[in-house]
Amino acid sequence: MHSNATRTKTALSAAVLLLTSSSFLFGQETEVVTLDTGDTAWMLTSTLLVLLMCLPGLALFYGGLVRSKNVLSIFVQCFAMAGIMSLLWVVFGYAVAAGEGGNAYFGWDSSLVFLSHMKEGLLSGTIPESVWVTFQMTFIIISPAIIVGAFAERMKFSAILIFTLIWTVLSYLPMWHMVWGGGLFHGGEEGNWLMGAHEHALDFAGGNVVHINAGVAGLIACIMVGKRKGFPGPVFVPHNVPFVLIGAALLWVGWFGFNAGSAGAANGSAGMAMLTTQIAAAAALVVWMVLEWVISKKPTAVGVATGAVAGLVAITPAAGSTDVPGALAIGAISSLVCYFAATKLKHVLGYDDSLDVFGVHGMGGIVGALLTGVFIREGYGVDGGFAQFWVQAKSVIVTGVWSALAAFVGLVVAKVLCGGLRVDTDVEHQGLDLNDHGEEAYGSDS
Repeated sequence: MHSNATRTKTALSAAVLLLTSSSFLFGQETEVVTLDTGDTAWMLTSTLLVLLMCLPGLALFYGGLVRSKNVLSIFVQCFAMAGIMSLLWVVFGYAVAAGEGGNAYFGWDSSLVFLSHMKEGLLSGTIPESVWVTFQMTFIIISPAIIVGAFAERMKFSAILIFTLIWTVLSYLPMWHMVWGGGLFHGGEEGNWLMGAHEHALDFAGGNVVHINAGVAGLIACIMVGKRKGFPGPVFVPHNVPFVLIGAALLWVGWFGFNAGSAGAANGSAGMAMLTTQIAAAAALVVWMVLEWVISKKPTAVGVATGAVAGLVAITPAAGSTDVPGALAIGAISSLVCYFAATKLKHVLGYDDSLDVFGVHGMGGIVGALLTGVFIREGYGVDGGFAQFWVQAKSVIVTGVWSALAAFVGLVVAKVLCGGLRVDTDVEHQGLDLNDHGEEAYGSDS
């Protein structure tokens, strides 16, 4: 026994020495990636924070902005997105988005279907892959949920479900692959028709994937559904402004998981993303408040909430790559652009974007994506300036066109299957809460 044990130890020592010597001779270091409990704890927390953004953050924010007869419809739509999109992500969404097969537009890996590959010990970097998959699941939940604000108070619930499902498959999943899965927006060694060799668009946490994508889809949807009856009359006032502020506050807090969590670890990149996120939101809030004070003579509660969200949207693609002056500039500029988009542009062009999905998420995402190429901190590894600005601009154009086409297809299919996109005039007058869901948020007890 002792002799066998001795020989075994000698053999193991020789094997270790051989591996070490080989690494040394060939100039290679053997690095073993192991689970990091600190990184895992942060990503678990970030996942919860992003889910908090939709439930209840976005539900309250949107719910407070609509009339009282439609508040439950907003809540139900947000909850429906949480359920349906979670299942879509599990069944084949992750396989299409993150699969290393496929092409520059759609990924694919059959082993990822139904997450059949998932085991407890699988890692994505230094965290369990199960945590990373769930973290990304919260992104696919909130993206279509953002869109519902564009046609609030007037679209059939069945049509909403069909449209958002088709749009998610045709636009969200491929955009995820193009941006984060090494697809079209990465030129690689040889380049492709969009990006030159070694060019790639920067999108740290979802400027293209989430905000421009959803904002453009919302614009197409609100145009195809049509204006609310009486638009733009004075009747369209928020029924519960405290809801709006509470929802915005939850979005603000949750956004730290959205942006800093996109670092994938508890590291310096996450720290910078957290700092720049707070700075941009603060700058945008103050600029929006000042604009209202100067133009309308009164800074409103809805205004400061919307301004903060505009800054959060714009900093999303740049959160991990910019610095403090960059965050200040991105927040301030985005607030200025989004203010006029939300208060002037939709009235000039005549579309009824109910809750300013395009005005805030679409325009804020575009401004943020473009400025990401300008305000890059020293030492990040990518030079800021016109070259990267042009790379960002190309990604914005493709994202906008792609999302618009996907939204159009989804809306046409939904219109055919549901006998129209819009509820009847009587239903719109009575409200979607009672007609679509059989409940009233503020009904009598009788």
